[in-house]
Amino acid sequence: MNSSLLRALIFLAALAALAPTAPAADAKAKAAKPPSLGYTDTPMLPGDKWHVHDPARPQPAIITPGTASTPDKPGKAPSDAIVLFDGKDVSKWRDAKQGDAKWIVKDGEMISVKGAGYVYSKQEFSDYQLHLEFAAPTPPEGDSQGRGNSGVFMLGKFELQVLDSYDNKTYPDGQCAAMYGQFPPLVNACRKPGEWQSYDIIFTAAKFEGGEVKSPAHITVLHNGVVVHNHNAYLGGTGHKISPSYKNIPVKGPIGLQDHGNPVRYRNIWVRELKGYDQP
Repeated sequence: MNSSLLRALIFLAALAALAPTAPAADAKAKAAKPPSLGYTDTPMLPGDKWHVHDPARPQPAIITPGTASTPDKPGKAPSDAIVLFDGKDVSKWRDAKQGDAKWIVKDGEMISVKGAGYVYSKQEFSDYQLHLEFAAPTPPEGDSQGRGNSGVFMLGKFELQVLDSYDNKTYPDGQCAAMYGQFPPLVNACRKPGEWQSYDIIFTAAKFEGGEVKSPAHITVLHNGVVVHNHNAYLGGTGHKISPSYKNIPVKGPIGLQDHGNPVRYRNIWVRELKGYDQP
């Protein structure tokens, strides 16, 4: 055999011996890639277990959206909502002492009764979307805080004021849609007394770590479809002439409605619990 040809064959054999087998090469390539639940040819999302456009990621649940209310008729809640008042009775509500709610139901409306006290949802919530509709008494009586006064309480501790603030001045952090005693609404979006108004609320409970507040409670509010609070933080629990504090604030609690002596009417109250992404 030609010596040049022999040297060439020896060189090629040496290269073949050095090259990894196909299965070994595949295993090495797979080991270099991060773990995945199905998709591997796009980047991993930062701090997540999913790749960009990963088809293995769970599909969001399919729901039926609700319908809008009209002045004469309340709309329908989304199919995954928990309906707290549908115009029939107050069976989903209790009083402050765990007894039966004493507000009355008339013509599909839940009406605050003077002296009956606050009512609270029997079910407790943490992070949620809340929808409710209310109407101030007509003809209007009184002024400032004495006119169409009520309130919505998140976790029973954080009040969003209900008041007839149509042509009725009061202290700004106590007018309708105020985070009571802390922040006035961005604008006054009130309708006339007697007309139905709506609150659409997104509430996130405070988070605690080692007894300290890691993240305060936040609220976003649309009053009659207008943003009046944009992911604003409560300074603590609310109250009349008090300094806000996070002492004894729960991470889960009832939704409360205030009896302040005025016959404020409510209808179409529902809530949707909010969970993290990819959670059923």
